[in-house]
Amino acid sequence: MALPLRHELKFYITRTQYEVLSRTLKGALKLDPNAVRNGGSYHIRSLYFDTIFDDAYYDKVDGVKDRDKYRMRIYNLQDKEIFMECKTKVGSMISKRSAKITRDLADQIIAGDPAGLEYTKSGLLRDVYREMRTKLLHPVVIVDYEREAYLHPAEEVRITFDMKLRTGLSSIDLFNPHIPTIPVLDYDQTILEVKYNRLLPPYIADLLSYACPEAVQSAISKYTICRRYEGKE
Repeated sequence: MALPLRHELKFYITRTQYEVLSRTLKGALKLDPNAVRNGGSYHIRSLYFDTIFDDAYYDKVDGVKDRDKYRMRIYNLQDKEIFMECKTKVGSMISKRSAKITRDLADQIIAGDPAGLEYTKSGLLRDVYREMRTKLLHPVVIVDYEREAYLHPAEEVRITFDMKLRTGLSSIDLFNPHIPTIPVLDYDQTILEVKYNRLLPPYIADLLSYACPEAVQSAISKYTICRRYEGKE
């Protein structure tokens, strides 16, 4: 089955640009329900996985057009909802598969034990099994940030601001809220991401251009930024 592919644009913007665009979007788009429940933004923690040869890292650094990246994700430092995900890049397009898993299974995967995953109904989890068995896929770094997100039904537009990006360095203790984390971007930097299906509605493009006229699209990877901070060449 073909993956549903979407456009994904990323930009570094300043704090001032964020404040202008955030105020503009509040009047034009709907706030993400997760943000509504948490007072406007929510915390994301991801534990990224890579192979014994760091294929995900080097594929990104080398600009490989088609690549996969595996991660385990929680929200607001809670284990009520845990997701195993694979983000796939196909040329300039992206797709994401996600499977909700239990805390016991999450602990098992983090510990490096893929037993039983080959028998699940989830194609994603069967892929995780294959990668763990053949390429020694394993957890490598924790990535933390706060997200503010806006939605529009036309072309399933999703606009997010990711702030206070931090790395857990060598820790893989996903569920421990007390692990030390270190900021990896300047305070003034916010990551703007714009996702949509086929065509970005012109009036939304105009809003972005008005609020952030000098923003330049960048190939930003929060995973790569955090790995580099910990000394990865």
